[in-house]
Amino acid sequence: MDLHQSATTAAQTAEHFDVLIVGAGISGIGAAYHLTTQRPGTRFAVLEVQDGFGGTWRTHRYPGIRSDSDLHTFGYRFKPWTSKPIGTGPEILAYLNEVIEENGLERHIRYGHRILAAGWSSEDGLWTVEAELVASGERRRLTCNFLWMCQGYYRHTGPYTPEWPGMEGFQGRIVHPQTWPEDLDLTGRRVTVIGSGATAATLVPAIAGQCVHVTMLQRSPSYYFTGRNANELADMLRELQVDETWIHEIVRRKLLHDQAIFNQRCLDEPEKVRAELIGAVRAHLPPGYDVEKHFTPRYRPWHQRLCVIPNGDLLRAVAAGQVTMVTDEIERFTPHGIRLKSGEEIEADVVVTATGFHLSVLGDIEFAVDGKPLVFGDTITYRGMMFTGVPNMAWVFGYFRSSWTLRADIVADFVCRLLGHMERRQARKVEVALRPDDAGMRLLDWIDPEDFNPGYLLRDLHRLPRRGEKREWQHTQDYWREKDEFPAIDLDGAEFVYA
Repeated sequence: MDLHQSATTAAQTAEHFDVLIVGAGISGIGAAYHLTTQRPGTRFAVLEVQDGFGGTWRTHRYPGIRSDSDLHTFGYRFKPWTSKPIGTGPEILAYLNEVIEENGLERHIRYGHRILAAGWSSEDGLWTVEAELVASGERRRLTCNFLWMCQGYYRHTGPYTPEWPGMEGFQGRIVHPQTWPEDLDLTGRRVTVIGSGATAATLVPAIAGQCVHVTMLQRSPSYYFTGRNANELADMLRELQVDETWIHEIVRRKLLHDQAIFNQRCLDEPEKVRAELIGAVRAHLPPGYDVEKHFTPRYRPWHQRLCVIPNGDLLRAVAAGQVTMVTDEIERFTPHGIRLKSGEEIEADVVVTATGFHLSVLGDIEFAVDGKPLVFGDTITYRGMMFTGVPNMAWVFGYFRSSWTLRADIVADFVCRLLGHMERRQARKVEVALRPDDAGMRLLDWIDPEDFNPGYLLRDLHRLPRRGEKREWQHTQDYWREKDEFPAIDLDGAEFVYA
């Protein structure tokens, strides 16, 4: 597919935009809002492969789907969240719909557009995007000055399920939460859910009362937050009839302050935090329950993401006898269940593999720069949002230890400021490049596995851009510094190359 063409030919055959946003999930909707408010008059479109907005919240429809972050920080800074801190999937979709309707964003969103390829031409100063209409297979070509990647970080088309021996001979049904079947009736069924992360911890209590019994089978335990699904500060301010905009800002600041303290404690006193988290779990379970085996992780807190179980719902289902925790490894599937390495066999009518997903690196799109295929693993990231050798592009990749949307908002501020700076300089092109004083800087993987090591990242770490030893060349995961650093980025610094 030849994407390198003259500006004249491109204008004749393609629809042109100042900015193309890829993805109509929480990042893409936020980007559209910020362009509308910070860069009025910008001609832009949002391309979304699904037939509606929402991204993750549209793909995931399994029972109990909810946020794993509080909505006061997972929601946008410009749109107050007025319900319980942990929101359900439908509540989040309703919130996003309000953002779209209140800001007239619907006219910019083009659903059912699958991007096949994107190519940058230095001669034309344009990205050319080849898209396919999902419904008809018709091809569309679009060009833009700037490409804003907001497509998320996992592959929506196919989840990650390990291949265990004997799966083909299992006489029950095997499903993955990411592709939850609408016709699945669990009434009277024996269900085994494989996994211990946020998806399993959400799904299990949601189906526990419906099934004959649920077994949660985990190779190793995860850490859980078990607090109430309420925010006392927000509730008190509402009693005082404080305006919701003020409540949103005050509660966000308090939560971010508390999160910063907690995250630092995980580094400074991990054993103390570990004891507190496990103690809270123990308080929900019957005396003598084997917390050491089933709820004591092998790693320090925040080495992987902590799971939120509001009001301890998973633990209450365990205490009520509706859920059995099993900590073991799978040897093979049998016709009627799963045989474990300990020799025990779990009988099951339905097995749910809550085993994660495949990482999507910039939408798994076929990229090229001046006709040369682009391998992101060969680039170096600038603050986790731009890449060496890749002009006029930004990527939204959120936080692991804080809400994703916090970074979507500050990246949007940066992109809007960068676009304005390019306009003032009359520059058609900007890319980042290592500075002379970066010579000899050691290059490392995108993340430090000793700091954070979820399976979906480790499986595909080689596909992600590299990072350097200096903060500017890293995705630091440090919102509390980045919120002050990003607005202070010198757009005329030596790392920015304009043309």
